[in-house]
Amino acid sequence: MMQLSTPRFNRVIAFEVAKQSLVVHALPEDRQRRIANTAGAVRKLLRTAIESGDGQILVVCEATGGYEKHVLAEACALGLACHRAHGARVRHFAKFMGAAAKTDAIDGRMLALYGQNAQNLRLYRPPAIEQKAVRALKSRRDELLQMMIGETNRIEHADHASVRASLRTHVRILKLQLARIERELAQIIDETPRLAEQARLMQSVKGVGSETAAAIIAYFPELGSLSKGQAARLAGLAPIARDSGKASAPRHIEPGRAALRRTLYMAAVAAIRFNPGLRAFAAKLKAKGKPFKLIAAAVMRKLVVILNAVLASGEPTRQYA
Repeated sequence: MMQLSTPRFNRVIAFEVAKQSLVVHALPEDRQRRIANTAGAVRKLLRTAIESGDGQILVVCEATGGYEKHVLAEACALGLACHRAHGARVRHFAKFMGAAAKTDAIDGRMLALYGQNAQNLRLYRPPAIEQKAVRALKSRRDELLQMMIGETNRIEHADHASVRASLRTHVRILKLQLARIERELAQIIDETPRLAEQARLMQSVKGVGSETAAAIIAYFPELGSLSKGQAARLAGLAPIARDSGKASAPRHIEPGRAALRRTLYMAAVAAIRFNPGLRAFAAKLKAKGKPFKLIAAAVMRKLVVILNAVLASGEPTRQYA
């Protein structure tokens, strides 16, 4: 999902998303209505908005685990700019505006005001077909792996013979499905020139293997188009200061993309062992008395910054190679 800084919009249509319905709030009219959460209903509303008004329209919705898909798809199909907002940021904005209560109607209006007033919003761009396929397969691969680990761990605690047999059968089935998903995932990456080149560039960094490359392609497609600070922040690896007056609290990181961070952690552990530059970097932190988890997070951040630079330049890395 490529994102760009927004220009100024004079009309905002915000969608408060639920599974079956959408609360739609329009500005500057400051009017609200509820429609069904279907592609047809969204398309009809947006076409009416295009035909009835002048000016640039910005469509805003929150990320709601996939229930916002009709809003995003129809807005992009009609050529409208749209922004998928971070729920916590919109909630903080609502508190700033003095909205202590929380209802669908209030949330719809706050979402519209957020779209109208927030600076440097990033516009949503639909992923390519191959990108969507890689993400879906990688997500399913991770789910299967977690199930397989869970079932394998249960075997040693199963006292009944038929339960053990059931667990072993399930583990065998999961292994077959996992292998099939991994083959299809690798095939899509290998047969898509752009993705294959990205994977090749990323794997030029010692510690980064095919699994990490696939995770970044799936969960962090923006990498290569960001500043190093933006890359670290989106991954949830940027150190956040909490200083005031003479008080200076330890830096901390805030949640980013959890599925990506799980893979980056294993890449960081490998890089500390096998990547000369990152091994030296980790050794310096260890000499200062830093705990391993802090060292691992710092190496993860360094890896994200390096990979962002590698993808931006289109050249294999020489530093930390």
